[in-house]
Amino acid sequence: MTTVGERRLRTGSVPAAPRTSVVVPSVARRALDAAVAHLRGLQDEQGWWKGELETNVTMDAEDLLLREFLGVRTDSETQAAARWIRRQQRADGTWANFYGGPPDLSTTVEAWVALRLAGDQPDAAHMARAAAYVLQHGGVEQTRVFTRIWLALFGLWSWDELPTLPPEMIFLPSWAPLNIYDWACWARQTIVPLSVVCTLRPARPLGFGIDELRTGGPRPARSPIHSTAGLFERLDGALHWYARHPLRAVRRRAVRRAQEWILERQEEDGSWGGIQPPWVYSLLALNLLGLEVDHPAMQAGLRGLDGFLIVEDGPDGPVRRLEACQSPVWDTALAMTALLDAGVAADDEALTRATDWMLGEQIDAGGDWQVRRPNLESGGWAFEFANDGYPDTDDTAEIVLALARVRHTDPVRLESSIQRGVRWTRGMQSRDGGWGAFDADNTSTLALALPFCDFGAIIDPPSADVTAHVVEMLAAVGDQDSEDCRRGVAWLLNAQEPDGSWFGRWGANYVYGTGAVVPALVAAGLPADAPEIGRAVRWLEDHQNDDGGWGEDLRSYDDPAGWAGRGESTPSQTAWALLALLAAGREGRSVERGIGWLVQRQRPDGTWDEDLYTATGFPGDFYINYHLYRLVFPIWALGRYVRRRET
Repeated sequence: MTTVGERRLRTGSVPAAPRTSVVVPSVARRALDAAVAHLRGLQDEQGWWKGELETNVTMDAEDLLLREFLGVRTDSETQAAARWIRRQQRADGTWANFYGGPPDLSTTVEAWVALRLAGDQPDAAHMARAAAYVLQHGGVEQTRVFTRIWLALFGLWSWDELPTLPPEMIFLPSWAPLNIYDWACWARQTIVPLSVVCTLRPARPLGFGIDELRTGGPRPARSPIHSTAGLFERLDGALHWYARHPLRAVRRRAVRRAQEWILERQEEDGSWGGIQPPWVYSLLALNLLGLEVDHPAMQAGLRGLDGFLIVEDGPDGPVRRLEACQSPVWDTALAMTALLDAGVAADDEALTRATDWMLGEQIDAGGDWQVRRPNLESGGWAFEFANDGYPDTDDTAEIVLALARVRHTDPVRLESSIQRGVRWTRGMQSRDGGWGAFDADNTSTLALALPFCDFGAIIDPPSADVTAHVVEMLAAVGDQDSEDCRRGVAWLLNAQEPDGSWFGRWGANYVYGTGAVVPALVAAGLPADAPEIGRAVRWLEDHQNDDGGWGEDLRSYDDPAGWAGRGESTPSQTAWALLALLAAGREGRSVERGIGWLVQRQRPDGTWDEDLYTATGFPGDFYINYHLYRLVFPIWALGRYVRRRET
């Protein structure tokens, strides 16, 4: 695999920038204009923008395993995916969850199994290196539950040695502990089909084993009975007993209701929630319940997955990878703000097309969010092309921030759309004053103790970055003095870390959180010289890299003491830090060096290289490289800097 530096030289970007104390405005303007021209060139004729959403090879491994399970896998797609998986393997034989990250045991096991499916033999050098790492780190026995579920589907792991979830949980009322609406929307849509899969316990052999990955070690001892973990381990044992001796009529009704629940939530594009995990598990569950691959719901699901594939030519044949999600609504909102910050006219043709498309994406339908807010009128936006069931407050806030600045040929429609979005977002405020992304008051931590839940965030509590975006939106529409906004500001002030930063739930990490919160607080009326702003600014300045940029390694989620605010400089993270400093009215060396870093590392085509991941799916577990972040956020920062210097 090429290094970041090798990629930069290969693509023609400028290497290390000299330190500079002042950036000439005309130089920054030229960099900004070049970036804007590049961004304009990426807009679709329909008005939207969409960059690739890059994750890790579990997407590709599980896609092959899904198609194998359904009997639709072809050799050509298998070999194309295998080429991609091999390309991502590192010299030590492992695969990671993000570029430059540490080896991940479960990802390595899933990649190894997928390559065996493609015909790679266990004694091949690259396979042997992977197996050696797996054995040295506890073997397949130490992989996460989801990995072992995939193995169990093919008889490579015993269902008896997996935690179980009874489908009867779908009958629990919304006030009961562990009801499905206590789970985040992405987890909810995953556990319902998995409860069916774990009940039916299929095993469709692959024709090979995984002895090369087994240590044969004993099962870990149970936790003490007086501990929370021990209590839930014994609850899982009781659920296993019930799985063998269910109330058959109740179980049949539960499975039937789960099937109905799944089908009710399939989106127009065939997906579930527009994201990979509930999508693949829903297809597995429906197939096990008797829906053959030619059933309309199955056909729609498979066609939709094909639409998430990226196929490119490689030196030894096509390579194929699967996006875990697609982000056109989010990307378009960010791109619109980028153009506006760059000084593009509010009625520019590109913005008009984007606005027309965005107005058509506003959601009128209800969704699971109404379980907690039954009387709230719809009006939000989702992240994806098709996800009417799960709008989110983060997208809606950023969209309103962009729409509030454009001039449109139908101002009445535009204003109505903005007001509907604002009302819906305000109504999604949690009791504590903050905002989660998809649900209100989704804060119960009970499910976190289940043995089943060893991977990924499974609840959606308020976060600093989402709350900040909503507060900034409220300020932009003139509601900064409203009770909702004041409570949001109070939530943010209470959430500030002792060192002055803010945690970033959906972006990496403290740089993202701080870069979101400072502009929001200033927009909401907090003085730029307030102590909270001063502490945040000092934290950013203290964490500026020697090269003038900012970066934060994703390991800061697991080890904040070692990695918070620390990492190789990236365009998006440098821009986030600059946005906070500019909002706080700071000038001088830190800002100039940050702008200099962006200017001197810009590629000749106007964009930037960013191999490192800077976004977050599940803190500590699943990370994302949004390919448009490297462009839109530097435009925001350069635009706001240039506007200040030119006025």
